[in-house]
Amino acid sequence: MINVEPGPVAGYAWPQSARPGESFALHLSSAVPQVDIEIARIGLRREVCLRTTATAGYHDYPVRFTAEGCDWPEATRIEVGAWPSGFYEIVLSAMGTAPSRAFVVVRPARGAEKAMLLELTTNTWNAYNDVHNALNLYTGSHACSFQRPMAPGFLYKPSGLGRRVASDVTPDPLRVVHTGYKSVHGLSDWCGSAGWPNWEQVFVAWAERQGYELDYAINADLENPDLLTPYRLMLSVGHDEYWSAPMRDTVESFISSGGNVAFLSGNTAFWQVRVEDGGRTMVGYKYGFESDPVYGTARQREITSLWSDALTGRPENTMTGLSFTRGGYSRIGTRVPSGSGAYTIHRKEHWLLNGTGLEYGDLLGGASTIVGYECDGCELEYRDGLPYATGRDGTPTDLEIVATAPASPFDRASVTRPIPDDQPSELEFAAWRVLGSMDIAAQDRLRHGHSVLGAYTGGGTVVNSGSTDWVLGLTGKDPQVEQVTHNILRRLGK
Repeated sequence: MINVEPGPVAGYAWPQSARPGESFALHLSSAVPQVDIEIARIGLRREVCLRTTATAGYHDYPVRFTAEGCDWPEATRIEVGAWPSGFYEIVLSAMGTAPSRAFVVVRPARGAEKAMLLELTTNTWNAYNDVHNALNLYTGSHACSFQRPMAPGFLYKPSGLGRRVASDVTPDPLRVVHTGYKSVHGLSDWCGSAGWPNWEQVFVAWAERQGYELDYAINADLENPDLLTPYRLMLSVGHDEYWSAPMRDTVESFISSGGNVAFLSGNTAFWQVRVEDGGRTMVGYKYGFESDPVYGTARQREITSLWSDALTGRPENTMTGLSFTRGGYSRIGTRVPSGSGAYTIHRKEHWLLNGTGLEYGDLLGGASTIVGYECDGCELEYRDGLPYATGRDGTPTDLEIVATAPASPFDRASVTRPIPDDQPSELEFAAWRVLGSMDIAAQDRLRHGHSVLGAYTGGGTVVNSGSTDWVLGLTGKDPQVEQVTHNILRRLGK
């Protein structure tokens, strides 16, 4: 066990999603026996649906809790009433200690599904979660348990410095938001890269203000092949980096059968993961893929490397239309540090731009820096001054490139966090796994990427914003971004 001084009450819900009429358990640790519990749906407004108490003991964090979970006992069980589908914040407090938060997602009652489903990026939250200053998939663990609390910042953030990773002010190439955010607010160094407040909460508040009705699910729910059957449109928002093969099977089947998907996200489905142990554990070897037990076996296509890895043979852009291997970063460190933060329009006649008044060469989203942080693109070529997808990288050849912006991956010279000597840079790794070589010529083929806004038809229609930060344009500064988003939801979600 990891011995620590008793601190604030901590806990997690299991399972992480449930329907009305079902229940979930709260697993708690508290130095003060009586824990006050408040559960509230977070949308345009915060609506409390339950206040109760539970008795909990104090429990250590096991030595291998990042990979194997906390295994804390069930303190109480919560029955889900006639609660509307949504993200529910669980505030845990005990006398004399600071409150902490857990979460649960309520799915719609069977037969009451709406037309649009928002899948929350909980796999990515889990990958970055470093609760109790422990390991995550970026600092040495090859597995992350869902059965542990979330680190401060992943479920709630105050306003101020560090709410986003990309710079939306005068660029400073040396600015490292993560460290500044922790020092100011005492939150996780990693909470700028993942979590509910960063993107999904922003989108939900806007959607509800505009009168849109959404259902909610978590990434793991997509492993159910029937999950999307009732829907017209599935939405991915923000940073949706980690996908399992069953998730892809579900979404690709949905698209081929006429379902629509809007990826208002970036770095989407970049890494393959496996969800094991009855859904409790997410496995991702990433740069250490050769240590993955499926490497060199008949199950090698399940290897937890890039989806674009030749060993997987299933590049993500065959589903999403775009790939981070052809994109990169923008407005972070020295990656496009003084860029406009906007897309340049190429095809003004596309339905995505209806009602915007935008013309060829105009900029979209600069007031909010919507081209920021992690961006997805495709291999493209110019004909008569317009960009076209070549299709050589797996992107559907009918992808219509509506707008682009420059992006570039981190190499050893530009990365904002030190790279271990025995680990390649992102650019080197992508060149090796996608193009078969780490030499400079291979790196140069991927060095000059783009964020692409585009759409293709594969049965249903797939739209991709090509940037994690698209929805940050829904806060009132960029009415044209709002209009494009309206066009997507009204056309594909009705």
